[in-house]
Amino acid sequence: MNVLRVLLPLLLAGLLMGCSERDRPLEAPVTFDGEIFGTFYQVSVVDSLTQRQADALEAGILAELEAVDAAMSTWRDDSELMAFNAAPLGEWQPLSDELIDVLAIGQSVARASDGAFDMTVGGLVNLWSFGPQARPREVPDPLTLAAQLAQTGPDSVQVDEQGRRARRLRDVFVDLSAVAKGHATDQVAAYLDQQELDHFLVNLGGELKVRGYRDGEAAPWRVGIEVPESGPQQAQHVLPLADMAVATSGDYRNYFELDGRRYSHTIDPRSGYPIAHRLASVSVVHASDAWADAWATALLVLGEEQGMALAREQSLAVLMLVRQGEEWTSRVSPAFVEVFGEAVVEDLAVHIAQ
Repeated sequence: MNVLRVLLPLLLAGLLMGCSERDRPLEAPVTFDGEIFGTFYQVSVVDSLTQRQADALEAGILAELEAVDAAMSTWRDDSELMAFNAAPLGEWQPLSDELIDVLAIGQSVARASDGAFDMTVGGLVNLWSFGPQARPREVPDPLTLAAQLAQTGPDSVQVDEQGRRARRLRDVFVDLSAVAKGHATDQVAAYLDQQELDHFLVNLGGELKVRGYRDGEAAPWRVGIEVPESGPQQAQHVLPLADMAVATSGDYRNYFELDGRRYSHTIDPRSGYPIAHRLASVSVVHASDAWADAWATALLVLGEEQGMALAREQSLAVLMLVRQGEEWTSRVSPAFVEVFGEAVVEDLAVHIAQ
């Protein structure tokens, strides 16, 4: 009994100490990071958090990312998207709200860009060795490429938003890699919003969304747009960002070389061949990272002139990095100037497209 009288207060003190440690505020920012979708994620939260709150947030962030992976991955056979790709042609398939919403974004950007963005490009991506189907990196046989191209096109998929269903009309491989990362970024940000956090940054493989300020008061987040080269990452421009998302598409990280020629992973769905023009990188600033992601891909495919013309038509805030021999020229759309202001644009030393 005497032993119990001595041990019980000690045990209670230990439990209370453990509880108090987990409820003590952590030093800001609190950062969560890891790997998903074959890339990295990093979330920085400036709001005051305890260890207990941070643990719960990390579990919630992972749940959001894993839900998107389970719905939209082409790298796992059990995803909802892969089941859709294997479904009988012409038959409507009931799909999750999440998948329907992303398919609808893809179809909208496909229509607006006259097919420069195309979710059915997956078969062509696989042929060029950039998809989940591992194969030697080589130029596809022209006849095989032509046959695959004939199947491809936004009209080969129908999306019924009202009925929350979709169907494939031709044997296409739907690939959402040009929009799913942006959607996942939006989902994580929405989760953090639900937790009533005011100041955070979500970075998913270079697709970013920010809320509030990096110091919790008035300093905007500073987002680097990297030099479009395959070497170590360096910032070409730094954008002050608050309550917005930015997505960047470029042809300089994922490519292969064969017989002295460079083949980009970005496939033009209209020709079936990798893009080969001066436009190296497109960054789109938007309220939604999913929309920014899809638009950045479409504009990159279109190239400098057509892409900027479409950006003006759609009032998109766009920053383009264009090759000029060994140098780069930076161009921004009029909407970009409206978002950031003339003083910021002047500091960036960029050309404004007319």
